[in-house]
Amino acid sequence: MEKNGTTILDTFAEAFPTWISRVIITADTPKWAMKAAVTATGFATSKIGCPCEAGIERSLPPADTPDGRPGVAILICTEKKNMKANVAARISQCILPAPTASAFDGLPDAESRFFLRMHYFGDGYERKCRVGGRDCWSIPVMEGEYVGEERFGTVKGIAGGNFLIMGMDRASALAGAEAGSAAIEGTPGVIMSFAGGIVASGSKVGCRNYRFPLPASTNHALCPTLKETVDDSQVPDGINAVYEIVINGFDAASVQNAMKIGIEAAVRTGRVTHIGASNFNGKLGPYRFSLHELFG
Repeated sequence: MEKNGTTILDTFAEAFPTWISRVIITADTPKWAMKAAVTATGFATSKIGCPCEAGIERSLPPADTPDGRPGVAILICTEKKNMKANVAARISQCILPAPTASAFDGLPDAESRFFLRMHYFGDGYERKCRVGGRDCWSIPVMEGEYVGEERFGTVKGIAGGNFLIMGMDRASALAGAEAGSAAIEGTPGVIMSFAGGIVASGSKVGCRNYRFPLPASTNHALCPTLKETVDDSQVPDGINAVYEIVINGFDAASVQNAMKIGIEAAVRTGRVTHIGASNFNGKLGPYRFSLHELFG
């Protein structure tokens, strides 16, 4: 299959189940809401080595936030048993200290819920309050007060949707990847947790060349520098750089939509020769997103 002169390989992206919580961060200005969101989603690219996967979903206008201030929605993805600890850590260490910032639950209708104990930071001087019809705590802090929720929801989601951008050289492939990531950015219901939404070092499940256990290692089959060395190379002729965009989302439709948006933007650059996807023959997860089916 070809699209705008780019070959869409006949393959699929393999994804796995996760749990997702959505935190709405508000502040007096969009700048401080975004700064708090960026900090709160740090060190959260991959479950391979990070405590969770997290990213910025989108900016929110004052009309769409509980306290009527500018906001940013972030998604935190991890196992259900670890969600409370991850949300608590990122609110207490990243959002509470950020100037003028507050944190609210972005999934108020979720059946599965957990409670934090943020108000303990008030050392007995905290008080209950209501904001936008929600039960919150007002905690005295040096700038005045921090106001936020303590009850958050979590729902089942999907992690690891992806596509590969392949080019004749690094500049060409990166240009396509940047265009794809930019097009997906702000799409409701999804995040791209890696830096700029782009992965330069895609990995495979496990490690076969060392005795000690390793959850993941370089995806040698998709390394252009190894295409003449390994027997199972998947790098097409003429390709010298490959980038990956990984997408987490609330459901299959959201992930597929983001993949399609990103691929279309990447091929419009005219610098991408092939589009592929990462999969591991069912070793990673049960979800399969066919590239050809994305385009009918």
